[in-house]
Amino acid sequence: MHQYVFSGLKVLDVATVIAGPAAAMILGDFGADVIKIEQPGSGDMLRMLSYIPSTPDADNNYFWQMDGRNKRSLALNLKTQEGTDVLHKLVAQCDVYITNQPHPVRESLKLTYDDLRPLNPRMIYTSLTAYGEEGPERDRKGFDQLAYWARSGLMDLMREPGTMPTQALPGMGDHPTAMSIYAGIVTALLHRERTGEGGMVHTSLLANGLWSVSSIAQGAMAGGDMPKYREDNRVDGVLMRVYRTKDDRWLQFNMVRSEELLSLMFAAMGAIHLLEDERFSTRERLTENRELLGDLVQEIIAQKSSDEWLETFESMQVPVNRIGIVEETVDDVQVLQNAMAVRPQADDIDVPLVLNHPIKITSVPQVGPKRAPDLGEHSEEILKELGYSDDAVSGMKERGVI
Repeated sequence: MHQYVFSGLKVLDVATVIAGPAAAMILGDFGADVIKIEQPGSGDMLRMLSYIPSTPDADNNYFWQMDGRNKRSLALNLKTQEGTDVLHKLVAQCDVYITNQPHPVRESLKLTYDDLRPLNPRMIYTSLTAYGEEGPERDRKGFDQLAYWARSGLMDLMREPGTMPTQALPGMGDHPTAMSIYAGIVTALLHRERTGEGGMVHTSLLANGLWSVSSIAQGAMAGGDMPKYREDNRVDGVLMRVYRTKDDRWLQFNMVRSEELLSLMFAAMGAIHLLEDERFSTRERLTENRELLGDLVQEIIAQKSSDEWLETFESMQVPVNRIGIVEETVDDVQVLQNAMAVRPQADDIDVPLVLNHPIKITSVPQVGPKRAPDLGEHSEEILKELGYSDDAVSGMKERGVI
């Protein structure tokens, strides 16, 4: 059997939906034995996200195959004493425990870090909350569109001035937060390797949202003039706005960052005369009249297709980008050659391409995506590994424990 960096590492995924389970998936991708604990009957809501109105329709459960891969599923009713006993046995053997249960639920089930630590002091207990471990919102429920996107201020800033705030995409905050969870776990594992000491890793959706908006939030916390910031950004600079082409695509000029490139850009458009216009002839006047100049640039860009403009700008070595559409990633050579998405080798995965997490290490091989498990698919197998007899397992089934 191939040895991976986390071969032999035992992980309990006692989390739901995206961020916690995705972090567990990454550990599984690097060889960990990940056991997903799910409620019998319904399972993790993650199993349903391919079928909600805000995700594309497909003939397969792609969301579950992406974030549920490389795990085993144990359907376990934690509201029963027998179910809790099984979990305690697993905790005693595990290396990593991941949960996003609200604090009141953990406290009622006696599944807090303080409750479980005596069973396994070397365990890395990983806690994800919406708003943090302390404070008045400690027990408040929330998901990424609320805590990461709205509460952090991102939702307010990421819109055109005067327009309504826009909702985030499903998982847009959860997947980056999964990377923070994974980083915390790996840091704690390194600490344990050096000291033998386990510990509690924790992060929140709000903390990760603030980290994403930190370039502006740090300015606010430093006493920056936020009304001036908002006014200055009410109208985009010429190079910060986007421009619609004849074929209804959009071009982005953010990488034009020098006077030389600016001159080349206008030369490529056949509009060098605009830079000589007295309304735009100095940096100050260009800034003052940036909306007018941007409108003039838009008139020119609208005359040709995006392919034509990209060819023209490339010939002048002007770094202009076309804004991508997500459908194009399906056969994007750059995506495929860098294994950002991979074609599964396993015959039982019915998703043509599976998106990868962004961690790539040349010396650390990754497990190819294995089919995400059916609910409770490995319940009997896992219980027998814990020493339960066939009769005991059958009895648990009859009593609704598994």
